[in-house]
Amino acid sequence: MKKTLYLVTLIVIAFSGSAFAEIYKRVDADGRITYSNIKTKGATRLDFDPDANTISNSRPKGTDSAPSANKRSPTPESFPRVDKQTQNQRDSKRQDILQSELDAEKVALEEAKKAYAEGESKPEVYKAANGATMRNVPKFQEKMKSLQADVDSHENNIKLLQKELDNLR
Repeated sequence: MKKTLYLVTLIVIAFSGSAFAEIYKRVDADGRITYSNIKTKGATRLDFDPDANTISNSRPKGTDSAPSANKRSPTPESFPRVDKQTQNQRDSKRQDILQSELDAEKVALEEAKKAYAEGESKPEVYKAANGATMRNVPKFQEKMKSLQADVDSHENNIKLLQKELDNLR
């Protein structure tokens, strides 16, 4: 037992060192960038400082503990701009799509509620060895759990779609 523990400890120590691989970057004729650990023609080796890859939980002094959702970086000048009419058309199409999805979810919710009510009215039963009819409670509970999850899913989708539509208005 001690020999096995000693052997396992040696193996763990031998392989516990930090891993390091050379990384190569290649840009093809179409401008696509490929990273690989295999050197290919036209690839350049990237140098990384192994200590720079550590993640720190400390924040720079003078910053808030939670980033503000209202702080936005400025839009670059080269960013494509859309005129107001085109943006309004896009917003209108998006609103129409969201509304049709909301209507479809409402229909699906009603169907899920009907399936739940139908499942609730039909308990799971089985025939015992003596011929008596018995209730299969675990199977019934599993069926009802699945039907309830379906109803909850549609209700959540409706809530989220309604929230999204309210944000557009």
